Amino acid sequence: MSVGGSTVVVVTRPTAIARATGGHGYGSGGVPLARPELALVKPTAAEGTEAGSAGSGFAEAEFAELEFAEAEFAELEFAVIDLETTGWSPGVAAITEIAAVRVRGGRRQGEFASLVNPGVPVPQGIEDLTGISDWMLASAPRLPAVLPGLLEFADGCVLVAHNAPFDVGFLRAACSECGLAWPRFTVLDTVMLARQLMDPDEVPDCKLGTLAGFFRARTAPSHRALADARATADVLGWLIRRLTHHGIQTLDQLRAWPDVLTSSTT
Repeated sequence: MSVGGSTVVVVTRPTAIARATGGHGYGSGGVPLARPELALVKPTAAEGTEAGSAGSGFAEAEFAELEFAEAEFAELEFAVIDLETTGWSPGVAAITEIAAVRVRGGRRQGEFASLVNPGVPVPQGIEDLTGISDWMLASAPRLPAVLPGLLEFADGCVLVAHNAPFDVGFLRAACSECGLAWPRFTVLDTVMLARQLMDPDEVPDCKLGTLAGFFRARTAPSHRALADARATADVLGWLIRRLTHHGIQTLDQLRAWPDVLTSSTT
């Protein structure tokens, strides 16, 4: 996704763009774009598309938790999120980048990504890890200009993250900071799911990079939000395949596994 000028681009479907004012963007290498430039993110031919899926109603309707629980995985939409931050605790650190990938039936329906000006310097260790610098963030939008778009993008989805308590903790704190209500999300943690499904002989740990390498994810995680969200989405797809082989086809059947699935309310 390429974002520029005074626009943050939210791609909710391969054919639709919603805009939130106040943002700025960057091209390759973190160079600020000289003029507004919109590049629609579309799945590749290998990833596939679902031309008729926009009318599925998942983005428009608020699903009760019971309906989520009883729906089969192929019928659900997942918003796979990832954040980059200035540190490890919401109380003392701030968000520098937000991304999400919306997936249904293993196919990417759209993507959301934006840098976020945290209002504080990025520690050198974090810059070394992520490549995100104060210079890159200087003209990025502040959190109140970005967060509503993310919540709208994820509306009607099961929220997914790798080590979900980290990302959800920051997002809940961000909503509180911005005066926004935290939506009622069903949250799936791919770390905890992988720990239930992966054999120790297959992988030495359940880190995102390890799982992405094992499953040959199309995108390698790189401590950048969109790349990591894409990698997590691919890992999720393979984990769901394993679930179906075990005869598990709904979220309700996952509730017996500790910390895999949680209900996140205000």
